[in-house]
Amino acid sequence: MSAVELILLQRVEKLGQMGEIVTVKPGYARNFLLPQGKAIRANAHNRERFERERAQLEAQNLKNREEAERLSERMHGLSVILIRQAGDSGSLYGSVTTRDIAEAATKAGLTIGRNQVILPEPIKQLGLYEVSVALHPEVTMQVTVNVARSEEEAERQARGEEIGVDQDDEQVLAEEGAVTEGEVSEETAVEETPAA
Repeated sequence: MSAVELILLQRVEKLGQMGEIVTVKPGYARNFLLPQGKAIRANAHNRERFERERAQLEAQNLKNREEAERLSERMHGLSVILIRQAGDSGSLYGSVTTRDIAEAATKAGLTIGRNQVILPEPIKQLGLYEVSVALHPEVTMQVTVNVARSEEEAERQARGEEIGVDQDDEQVLAEEGAVTEGEVSEETAVEETPAA
């Protein structure tokens, strides 16, 4: 199949800036760029229309970018907590996806769609993750995603504590002075010995 020429209506990462005429594969144009309004076909009629409306489109793009920058500044340092079930090794039963992160961010006050969350692969382990959110084609912000088994565990992770298996918690209790079974039997043996 032959390539398709398009006029970009907004910046598209790894492709070009607004107003550029680009050549892409037909599937990319048909399935992504055209339906999402990121580009129009580069025929004579659309080129004339784009040139007439260029100033208006650039002004609208500038306004949207400024709004996204203000939102990014206001929501800087946003952290969301996702409670999930996980095994002793920290592996999740399932995974955290862009939809989960978008819903948690929306509850935290940042209304975004799952297509705005940039997640190279689903999250499959407990821990803290820095995830990018595209507020505008030219503006991204970082959101901290805290994946934990409980609210308490999420707070400990946020403070920087290492979250381990439950056996580690038992060792900590033993080190803090908890009495072991061996110590109990020695104490009772001393008490039960009759004085002669």
